[in-house]
This record gives sequence, C-alpha cells and structure tokens, in this order.
Amino acid sequence: MQALYPRWSEPLPIAITDGAQVIALSSMAAAQGVRIGMRAVSVHSIAPQVLLQPRDLLREQQSFEAVTLALMHYTPEIAAIDHQSLVMDVSASLSLFGGHRRLSRRVHHTVQTLGFSMALGMAPTAQGAWLIARHRGRQQQVHHRTQYQVSKHQTSTHQNSTNQTSTHQTSTHRLLQRRTIKLDTMCRWLDGLSFTCLPEAAIHQEWLQGIGCSTLSDVRRLPRSGLKRRTRTGLLEALDRAYGEAPELFDWLEAPASFQASIELPYRIDQTPMLLFAAQRLLAQMVGWLVARQQAVRCFIFWLVHEKGRASVAPSTLEVTLSEPNCEESHLVRLVKERFGQLQLTAPVIALRLEASQLSAWIAPSGQLFASPASHAQDDQRLLELLMARLGADALRLPAPCADYRPEHANQWQTAHQASAIEHAEIPTAARPFWLLEQPLPLMVRQHRPFYGSSLRLLSGPERIEAGWWDGALALRDYFVAQGEEGACYWIYRERDAATARWFLHGLFA
Repeated sequence: MQALYPRWSEPLPIAITDGAQVIALSSMAAAQGVRIGMRAVSVHSIAPQVLLQPRDLLREQQSFEAVTLALMHYTPEIAAIDHQSLVMDVSASLSLFGGHRRLSRRVHHTVQTLGFSMALGMAPTAQGAWLIARHRGRQQQVHHRTQYQVSKHQTSTHQNSTNQTSTHQTSTHRLLQRRTIKLDTMCRWLDGLSFTCLPEAAIHQEWLQGIGCSTLSDVRRLPRSGLKRRTRTGLLEALDRAYGEAPELFDWLEAPASFQASIELPYRIDQTPMLLFAAQRLLAQMVGWLVARQQAVRCFIFWLVHEKGRASVAPSTLEVTLSEPNCEESHLVRLVKERFGQLQLTAPVIALRLEASQLSAWIAPSGQLFASPASHAQDDQRLLELLMARLGADALRLPAPCADYRPEHANQWQTAHQASAIEHAEIPTAARPFWLLEQPLPLMVRQHRPFYGSSLRLLSGPERIEAGWWDGALALRDYFVAQGEEGACYWIYRERDAATARWFLHGLFA
C-alpha cells in the first residue's frame, strides 16, 4: 500500500522514500528512470537531480483525517480499513445524491478539491468494493511504470476506499473506478482478481501459487476445511465478507465536537487569489463536519499565518458572517471568493487555518415540486450575503421599522446583518409611501387647499396620530393621501396643535 501524499500541482523530480526505498515519485522522476522500490543510492547514481524526501507519517495522518472529514458530507458511516483506505456505507445516500454514478463523481470531485487523486470501487459489500479499488490502483501503477517514458502522469499516493463507494488513491490524476450495485456482478469481478489483493491470502502467496492458484476464484474452490487448517489467518472469513456470505462489522468514525483545520502552504504566498485553493480545501472539510454534526455555520474565521521566528508577524484574520446559518459548500465558497478578492495582505502567508465560531442546528429542507415562498426568501437571503461579502458589512442597509406610530421614528435603517438578527414588530398602519423625506417640507395653502406645484386633492384620510408624549416629542397629526394635477400622489399631514392649520409634505408614493 502506498503512502499518503498530496498531488503536486506541477510535475517535479521528487521521490518519496521510506527508509532507503522509493515508495512514491513524480512523473518527472519517473521519466528519468526512477522506479518504485528502487533504493536511494541507485536514484542518486542514475538521476542525481531528483529530490528525495523522507516519508512524513504525521502529514499522512493529517491528510487522511482531512479526506475522512470531507467525505462525511455524503454519509456519517465511514470507517478506516487501514491507514490509507476508507469504507463508506452510502446505501441511504444514493437517492439523495441522484444515484451511484452522480455520487461517485461528487466523491471524486471532493477528493480532488483536497488535492488528491483516487481510485474508486463500488459494490454491495465493503470488502468487495475495497478489493476492486485496490486492484484498479495496482493496475494503474503497473501501467504507468511501463509508460512513463512516453507519457507524463502526475503521481499521487493516497489510497481511499469506500463501502458502496470505495476510494483508493493511486498514481494518477484521473478517476479510477469500477462500480456495481448487483451482487452477482461483483462476484464475477472478484473471481477474476489476483488473490494477492487480499492481505490474508497474500501472506501465503508462495504456497498458493505452488498449488496452482492465481485468482480469488481459485482460492475459493479449495476445500474449506483444509484451507482453514493450513492458513489460520482469517482467509475464509475475509473471502466470505467480500462475497457477501458473512456480515461486516465496522467501528464508524465520529466527527470531533468542534471544527478547526489548518493547511501549510508549499511556499510563501503574497497574493490573495493564490490562497483560494487552500481555502476551498478547508471549506470542504468544514462542510463535511457540519453535515456529520447536523450543524449550520453562521460565522467562520480564517487565520492567515505569516512569518515566524525573529521576523514574526501576528496572524491576520478574515471573518465571514452570514445572515442565516448555512452549510452549502457552493454558497460558502462564493462568499469566500468575494472576501478574499478584497483582502490586502500585510505580509506573505505560510499557513491557513479555519475555525467555525458560530453554529446552530441545521434542518434539511424538504423537497418540493414547485417553488415556494420559502425558497424565494432563501434566494433573497443568499443575494444579500453575496452583496455584503462584495461591498462590506456596513455598505448594505435594509428597512428596520420600529414599534412607533410616528413615521420619522418608525422608519429606521440598519445594516443587513443587524436587521436579520433583530425581530421587528409589525405596526398596523394605513398605506404609507416607501420614500419618506428626511425633514417634512412645509406647504403653501391656496384657496384653502395645500399646494405643491399645483393644488392637491385629498384622496384618503385622515390617519390620525397622537404619539410621543413619553419622550417629549409629541406628534398630533392628521395624514392624508393627496394627488396633484399631474397625477403624482403625496403623503401630507396637517398639524392639530397649532392655532392655524399648517400642512407638510412627508412622503412621496411611487
């Protein structure tokens, strides 16, 4: 099984060694004659320009956990077969994600977003799917070893396999997959696999080959009693689980109670667009964690880590706040792109960290045949969040009426974030204009009628207001809807506390 490393964004002459043996390499290293299994001394002799890097078990574990967390977007039932392979039970998710083909493409896209490539096997049993994925990965490795001189392929070393959807990382950028949801088809595929794909059989390779076995079907045709007595390694149990003749039990992994993820950048970055790739990898992990925990995020923070040591610079922060809790990856990525597009870096960035700070329970929306008012409101809310991310939190203002009958007090404006967080009381009022003047405009009176460009004819009213005695701003007014000779409608009022009636223009109707 290969080690866990991300796919390089550019082909470099790099080889990964475990001890003194090469276990992974890039396409440029392979083009110069380096092969998996070659010793480091031989690499130096035939290709001295190839950079040898030791295997990093800590980074492998961190990458494995990142992939696991991101794949929880599709099912909470994920288990680790070994330090490189995963099984996922997606039986209940096939209809939700549009069938096994679409689900396979989405799983591939998620793993690719994290910077890895994969081989995928899908079968009615987890062991069967894992064996299919492992065989496909080995096939591709052998193919690339013989074709490196004429075609260049990027090398990745992450293996990942799933139940119903099993993923196995290999040395190729494209998707390796073989899918079936029928038991008889899976059994036919397994019969043709080499028995060395099964670890319990691989340790008896010399003996099994000596008695003429080459495939799993050959091993299954052997007498069960004698095979069990000679192997004593759980070989029969593993075969029964793979072929669906014995139950499979797994310890499902659990998402942590809180989310914090970080990624070290390959080099110092001083331009914000180059940070988006790392940000999307962290967002994919956060979305998987949110779905697994049945949570939605309202606020998350990016920490931009700068230089350390003598020239250390305090980390910069980028806070993204949503009007409504959300856990949809595409919407979160769109908001992050807008915010990163406006960010000005104070120093080069060497690492990126993401933290989910404000959470709330998430209730999945129910599917509907026709669009509902709730769906339109959700679209409006996403538009407001996008505008806030693009223009700033204080640049967008929404009406926020207060519980006061006086128009100048009831008509308040707040930022979009504040307005969504505050519940406002509904005020039972008559028809009022949307355009309210900041200061009422005194009107002349001609022939006992208010005049504004022309004599105004009263259409409706009065709406009597007597309020403000509690704060010293008493308002005694009668409001009318008036119309001019040109057809425009105005909102005017007459003061009742004055000795003589005075008219004011307070608003205009559209």
